[in-house]
Amino acid sequence: MKCEFCNKNNATIHLTQVVNGSMKKLNICQPCAEKNGIDLNSPISITDVLMGIDKKWTRGELSDSVEEYDLACSRCQMTRAEFKKQARLGCPECYSAFSAELNTITQAMHHSRQHVGKIPAREGNEVKLSAQITSLQHKIDLAIKKEEYEKAASLRDEVRKLKLLIESDND
Repeated sequence: MKCEFCNKNNATIHLTQVVNGSMKKLNICQPCAEKNGIDLNSPISITDVLMGIDKKWTRGELSDSVEEYDLACSRCQMTRAEFKKQARLGCPECYSAFSAELNTITQAMHHSRQHVGKIPAREGNEVKLSAQITSLQHKIDLAIKKEEYEKAASLRDEVRKLKLLIESDND
């Protein structure tokens, strides 16, 4: 397979990116990768890639933004650099300290700001319905605060229907 940039050398680097559900592939040779700022020998972790640090690294901006590594958890003193190196959090407070990074990683991995996790097949329907009920109850609370009582009543009726579905599935 030839390099997509020079069309001369054989492609030895194969990059794949998924954007909005469509997969894009890029096949390039080592010299073209180096010309375009892709350094495969640099110490970039998957956490860095998901957080966009790789772009700063390839543009040479990482040394200018050392202060971003100064952030540390107030409880366990884990630094941002340690979190990126280990890709694990040290304590429950780390979730608050590194919330921006976690949002970015979650968005990149799950294409959503909320991690859903796995649901056992036998429990799946009830869990999904319960999540819908919880969401609707939050919407009811907001509608009541805005004094949109007709909307709240409509949402309440939807909650009742979903609860009946759960009860019928359990029978």
